[in-house]
Amino acid sequence: VGTSRFLREENIDPSALRPLLERSQAQGQTAVLVAVDGKAVGLLALSDQLKDGAKETVAQLQRMGLDVLLLTGDNRQTAETVAGALGIKEVLAEVLPGDKANEVRRLQTKGARVAMVGDGINDAPALMQADVGIAIGAGTDVAIDAADVVLVSERLETLVAARELARRSYRLTATNVCLALSFNGIGVLAAVSGAV
Repeated sequence: VGTSRFLREENIDPSALRPLLERSQAQGQTAVLVAVDGKAVGLLALSDQLKDGAKETVAQLQRMGLDVLLLTGDNRQTAETVAGALGIKEVLAEVLPGDKANEVRRLQTKGARVAMVGDGINDAPALMQADVGIAIGAGTDVAIDAADVVLVSERLETLVAARELARRSYRLTATNVCLALSFNGIGVLAAVSGAV
């Protein structure tokens, strides 16, 4: 049981299942091929339902000026179908679990600051590599432990709210530090000049 690539690595020809495979991938499903006694005999078509609010969340993040991309182990056609439904233009598909962190690192070497959202065991290394790792609260314990931020709710809209909260917090912190330094600077100058 596995992908076409896995069956070929096991010297099993998956071509008899190609029509079923293409149909399931065109519908955005992940195809899991089944072989018995060295012959490809069946296919399981699995499908994740898009989370409520996912499309709106992606659109909001894009309006904020963020580049959103889909990083997945799914095959390219399935990934592009899902990305199209969400309005995501850039897709990194068929990425093995161990290579997700490498893809994040590659984006970082191009100068991007990367926030990674994930919920599975396979996402943990990439969550740790990202500048900000964000786990969905209903995800695996490994992903939650690897993340910098955990969204308690499964609602993706909280991602936008969390980003806005972080931006406001940063602005307030920077303002407070500047005010404190200014106040202390004035105090030091007053003390040195003997005005106090």
